[in-house]
Amino acid sequence: MNKYSFCFISFFFLFFFSLMNFFLSIYFIMYEMVLFLEWEIISFNSMNLIMSILLDPVSLVFMMFVSLISSSVIMYSKSYMSSELNLKRFIILVLLFVFSMILLIISPNIISIILGWDGLGLVSYCLVIYYQNMKSYNAGMLTVLSNRIGDVMILMVIAWMMNYGSWNFIFYLNFMSNDLSMKIISVLIILAAMTKSAQIPFSSWLPAAMAAPTPVSALVHSSTLVTAGVYLLIRFNNLLVETMFIKFLLLLSGLTMFMAGVCANYEFDLKKIIALSTLSQLGLMMSILSMGYYELAYFHLLTHAMFKALLFMCAGKVIHLMNDNQDIRMMGGLSLYIPLTSLCLNISNLALCGIPFLAGFYSKDLILEVVSLSNLNFLIFYLYYVSTGLTMFYTIRLLMYLMVNDYNLLVIYNLFEEDYVMLKSMFILLFMSLISGSFLSWLIFSYPYMIYLPFNLKLMVIYVSLLGLLMGILISNMNIYSLNKFMMTYNLSFFFTLMWFMPSLSTYSLNYYFLNLGQKLLKNIDMGWSELYSGQGMYLVIKRYSLVNYIYQMNNFKIYLYSFVLWMMIYFFMVMLL
Repeated sequence: MNKYSFCFISFFFLFFFSLMNFFLSIYFIMYEMVLFLEWEIISFNSMNLIMSILLDPVSLVFMMFVSLISSSVIMYSKSYMSSELNLKRFIILVLLFVFSMILLIISPNIISIILGWDGLGLVSYCLVIYYQNMKSYNAGMLTVLSNRIGDVMILMVIAWMMNYGSWNFIFYLNFMSNDLSMKIISVLIILAAMTKSAQIPFSSWLPAAMAAPTPVSALVHSSTLVTAGVYLLIRFNNLLVETMFIKFLLLLSGLTMFMAGVCANYEFDLKKIIALSTLSQLGLMMSILSMGYYELAYFHLLTHAMFKALLFMCAGKVIHLMNDNQDIRMMGGLSLYIPLTSLCLNISNLALCGIPFLAGFYSKDLILEVVSLSNLNFLIFYLYYVSTGLTMFYTIRLLMYLMVNDYNLLVIYNLFEEDYVMLKSMFILLFMSLISGSFLSWLIFSYPYMIYLPFNLKLMVIYVSLLGLLMGILISNMNIYSLNKFMMTYNLSFFFTLMWFMPSLSTYSLNYYFLNLGQKLLKNIDMGWSELYSGQGMYLVIKRYSLVNYIYQMNNFKIYLYSFVLWMMIYFFMVMLL
């Protein structure tokens, strides 16, 4: 089987699996069904090894979305990675990733969850280091080590759940929530979800993971891997609303949302801008989840997965055409040359902003109105709305750089759009980016939410979006000097560019003192005192003595003869004594 037919078969399998999940989920929602399957793998005397599977509307709809996006990504890779020699290996890695994700989605058991969770981390590492160079290796190590923290948390949850009858956590959520060990378990689960979904202080791995090929970014770092943490919290939501730690998560995820929005305005790498926007949306999901509205977090998770995967695909296409250059300052005027890709890019960007009646609007608007309705403090309110304005800000900046400015890369260029394989896969997701918001709002919520607010508060989303739009246009028209003046000082802009110094804090700060101590030991002990008292020291002493001896030999024949006589006398004296 050649590599292209392998892509084709994988695409069809996942696409039909997605359709099957779609029909199943509608059936389950209509009849309000939940299916709990227990598959006895092995039974030996009194010991049973059982694999349990939970099929409910939540898991089925999420599986449908994951398999649809992955089928589009595999079709896209067929063209995007066509020059790759080991395309089949790449597709197998992507399929492994999807199966790990599906295992995570359908398992009500903490043991099978860690199998899927670890599978995600491992395959993600293999995909990040797929292009083998130093940058990818560093990014891969940062990714896998950040995710290991979450894995250890889940292992500790397994240890704490030894106190109960089984590892099927789904049975213990409702009536054990006041138990101390359940409180500890909930803190560990929140920490695990924070590492996987890249909340502060674990944020630095998500932009670093952009070293992976673009199809991987579209699948892994937009819609599946990073939402695994949110999904885990959705599963554990009954347990978490009681705890104090969830309020701490609300603050951290609000700050993540704000930080990513600010940093995306300073970034010039196309994929990193999109990664930071993913981080911002993850902060939105985690914060609304920590307020207790898990359905809204789930709704936003699904709509966001669609348009963000599409946005990454368009970015990959653009990077290909730009001679593998990712700097947005080199791009411009793309809408003249690649109209269909620009169409997809613009629609996914506008869906991200929450423009009415696209996918992102339904979930984002609902979340912000629920926040306005809740009785939280002004800081959280401010973080939500400013982050929404910043989303509009960096999106308009990106559009100005990509679509409006002049083309900046080469004098002779050939931008073309005849790659219909990529376009077909992008159009599947484009269609979903247009309709998934309304379709899911009918599917997920069994009754309509009526949110009654004052007029200005109701329109606050539109106000901040318009303000962000205006700022984006103004900042894009400024030149770089006035931009730096506008952002007050050089040091401040440096602080914002480097994600509040988080990449440095999560790499150098953890190993600086140990490496420094090692360097000092090497310098002073291994290459210092131990050398002086062993090989090098002896060598130096003997060299100096031989130099003195050599001077005597060369310069004074009498001294040489005298010393010779002296030596002979000492020799005879010794012989006589003996």
